[in-house]
Amino acid sequence: MLDGNVCSWQHAQLGPQVREINPTFPMNKHHPFHPIIYVRGFAATMPEIEETVADPFMGFNIGSTKARRLDDGTLQRFYFESPLVRFFSEHEYDDVYDAGMDQIIDPRAARSDIAYRCLVIHRYYDSSSESFGDNKMQPIEEFAIGLSNLIARVRDKVCAKNPDGSFVNGVAPEDFRVYLVAHSMGGLVCRAFLQNKKLDPAQTARCVDKMFTYATPHGGIDLRVVGNVPGWSIFGEATNFNRERMAGYLGMPGAQDVSEVRRFPADYIFNLVGTNSSDYLVAHGISRWAAGEDSDGLVRIERATTHEHRKSFETGEIADIQSPRAFAHRSHSGHYGIVNSEEGYQNLVRFLFGQLRVDGFLEIQELTLPDAVEQARARGARIRASYEFEVIVAVRGVEWHLHRRTVREHSAIFCTFDQLFPPPDPNGKVPPARTPRLFSLFLDLTRRANVERSSISFAFDLAALIPDYTINHVLKRDDHYEGGRMFLDRIIIEATPPAEDERINDIGQWQIAWGLQSQSPNAAPNPVETFDPLPDEKGHGFSLQLPQYASPPSMKARLRIEVRRWNRTPREIE
Repeated sequence: MLDGNVCSWQHAQLGPQVREINPTFPMNKHHPFHPIIYVRGFAATMPEIEETVADPFMGFNIGSTKARRLDDGTLQRFYFESPLVRFFSEHEYDDVYDAGMDQIIDPRAARSDIAYRCLVIHRYYDSSSESFGDNKMQPIEEFAIGLSNLIARVRDKVCAKNPDGSFVNGVAPEDFRVYLVAHSMGGLVCRAFLQNKKLDPAQTARCVDKMFTYATPHGGIDLRVVGNVPGWSIFGEATNFNRERMAGYLGMPGAQDVSEVRRFPADYIFNLVGTNSSDYLVAHGISRWAAGEDSDGLVRIERATTHEHRKSFETGEIADIQSPRAFAHRSHSGHYGIVNSEEGYQNLVRFLFGQLRVDGFLEIQELTLPDAVEQARARGARIRASYEFEVIVAVRGVEWHLHRRTVREHSAIFCTFDQLFPPPDPNGKVPPARTPRLFSLFLDLTRRANVERSSISFAFDLAALIPDYTINHVLKRDDHYEGGRMFLDRIIIEATPPAEDERINDIGQWQIAWGLQSQSPNAAPNPVETFDPLPDEKGHGFSLQLPQYASPPSMKARLRIEVRRWNRTPREIE
């Protein structure tokens, strides 16, 4: 059944390129609390670089008291101490600064060893600054090479030996693992290092366990008027976001889709996507205008995620595997920024340290049309409709959302009728229907709102909006009410692990229940009776039939929930 080591399955199944990075992926006794390396985002000018290098934590220590600006212009107050402080206070991480020196990279450092649970800053802009470098902009390739070498230095420090030959932290170099956490361009630095062999001289890509990206332009940056940032010298180092340039340093020259991940499993890259362009204040609003409303003020939503092409377990064909992702109503940076946000931090720590991965899909079985539209379709008219689905995910006892996609915030899931029910092609073959992915969540038993409960739970609001219809290319509006919904309810899921430790890794042994807010407010009284093993043999799935509204237009659909074991705790490993 489940052994909890999803990592070793992934690397065993992805083919020679990924096995070359990490053939076995063993877990050490500190799992899942590996060293963290933070890689900051882009600094456009030399003054910005100087300001960056003057900060020992390069922005990871910046918190916020502002959640968002409300409709009446007032500010919602929320104290977020910063990711750095929270890692220190909640997870016992520590920095690597001592006696005024960076104990990892400073040759004068007195300490030969570092605690395993450490947080390291990749200070790649030091080499470009006037203070510590040559006052010249360095190419992104140099930053990636520097990351490769930094990981090697961290490994040497945390895997140092005692005089008796034993390892100080009980971890041999071959069992060393590290997490990468990156903002904006920092995610491209990480991907360049992971994907391009030439940019990994220390061969440390094999040490990377997972990567988390905040607001990274994985598909490049697109602006109004100019389109994709050109590769002209007038744009300076912003050419790093030109797709042709990206394909080069990502080790995929000529590729049209630079958001595709190679040589590393896309399942282990989490994309946090910002959807609040209005609160991005850089360049006096010019940036947010140029990026458009469907962005975080700089990076368009459609360009902020990664995926991978992989052979399917079920069909043997090449499948498109999306990286897990969440959407937050946050801007690219600033007081309302995505890094210094509770939403960002909660997704980050659950991805790194959580025990369960839960994926939700909407399997649409039937879409009924309004009577007048159905009559026109029966007469042979060409009917077009596009559908939008909203989903908001929350865990119990908090004021923030783990995942939020809405029409108003330009982030709803969009599908056409032909995508959901594709017509046959000229050869009579019907293409596969699209099944919208609603969410990918990571849950942590140690972060329960009520520690007296053994269960963990989450709820998600699901709405399917009534679309506009065109009949023979003419928009029909005479019976349309804007904002109408074919479905609207909150679904509550609660999972209780078995009491025996030896059975906790078998998802099939968990008790899972569910409920609808409209029928059983804030409760999940309905046990899930039937589970089916997933094709990857790392979890189980189940389906829930949603109620269908009686009058058209309506939607007949069921939820498909897949639950996989994610991390094991140190106690379980021992």
